[in-house]
Amino acid sequence: MPTDTTCTAETRAMPKQGDLTLHKRVGDALSQRSRWKGAEVLFWLVLGASFLLLPERHLLLSEIVILGLFAFSLDLILGFAGIVSLGHGAFFGLGAYVAGLTAIHLTGEPLTGLVLAGMAAALLGLLTGPLLLLRASDLTRLMVTLGVAMLLLETVNKLSWLTGGADGLTGVVIEPIFGWFEFDLWGTTAFGYTLVVTFILFMIARRVVNSPYGLSLRAIRDNALRARSMGIPVGQRILSIYTFSAFIAGVSGALLTQTTMFVSLDVLAFHRSADVLLMLVLGGVGYLYGGLLGAIALKLMQDWFSAITPQYWMFWIGLVLLVIVLIGRERIDAAPRVFWARITGGAKP
Repeated sequence: MPTDTTCTAETRAMPKQGDLTLHKRVGDALSQRSRWKGAEVLFWLVLGASFLLLPERHLLLSEIVILGLFAFSLDLILGFAGIVSLGHGAFFGLGAYVAGLTAIHLTGEPLTGLVLAGMAAALLGLLTGPLLLLRASDLTRLMVTLGVAMLLLETVNKLSWLTGGADGLTGVVIEPIFGWFEFDLWGTTAFGYTLVVTFILFMIARRVVNSPYGLSLRAIRDNALRARSMGIPVGQRILSIYTFSAFIAGVSGALLTQTTMFVSLDVLAFHRSADVLLMLVLGGVGYLYGGLLGAIALKLMQDWFSAITPQYWMFWIGLVLLVIVLIGRERIDAAPRVFWARITGGAKP
């Protein structure tokens, strides 16, 4: 017969009914969140259809997809963990140079260069990530990330014997993908290649943010002090998502090098980090698609406004951004729902 003490210990070890209910509710919520929505399926179907329907725009489309991948890498840390950055272009530029140097000195096989570029950027993120934890304020993080990007830019510029300096890195030759799909002047292979890589990484990132780990990131974003009191390892979470984000940014830089077969200091310039923030302003943060939609919107606006007023196209983009900020992202996102409710008499879409 077990003693009363033994029964008490076993009772304490058993999970409470309330805990089981809570865990079930959280699991159901994550399962619901991870399910594909109709709008998501439609988005990727439209992107895939553009490969067949817009053959003359493959070069532009591949650039949009690369920028979208870069933007959603920033959204992982900004929209889900609340980490602001003005130097995310450092990972993009490092990935671009590593892919170019790999093609020149090691192998022109594109997937090898892609993986090495992502790993190099991830290593930089792992080494510089702890600097974000020293003083966890937005201003400090802005200055730290900007400083890292500026140091990397100057380092690459000084290593002209290796990187080409201000003249850029030339002689990059990329072999056909799997020995079959050769990069052409029309960008057909480039667009298909970038689209497949982006979709794979997006699927991985989507799984990450729709997991208990993703919930902990949101808790850190909303209130880091409370998250720490709940037992969430805030520092480890920030460092891990920062490293993962750097990996994706490095891959996007490598895609740019492999599809253009050229690298210059422009990939490390400040405007790279600024542009990716503009894309998130246009597309929204915290749901991954903001980066992709923002890249599409920014490139289309650049194309349209430069055709209308070649000298003042930046003025119109600035005006659009100003309107978005003044109106507010929340009101813009809610506008379709409000419009639908008015025309349907309150029925949900």
